[in-house]
Amino acid sequence: MSTNIVRCISCDGFGWFEDDFSGEAEDCDWCGGVGYVYRTANNTDAKIPRADLETVSEELERLETIRMREL
Repeated sequence: MSTNIVRCISCDGFGWFEDDFSGEAEDCDWCGGVGYVYRTANNTDAKIPRADLETVSEELERLETIRMREL
């Protein structure tokens, strides 16, 4: 099964949300604060486990650079 790393559709890559009422930020539940998720061949999204972060860090940096340029 092949997987790709894609921007989290819930937080749009930010990795967190700011509460409209309190102004406090908390990690996105969908991606766990990473901003990106694994997407499988059957279009299922899953959190990237903390244990995988070192392995995929270069790809995450590349994707984050692209996202920053879009802003």
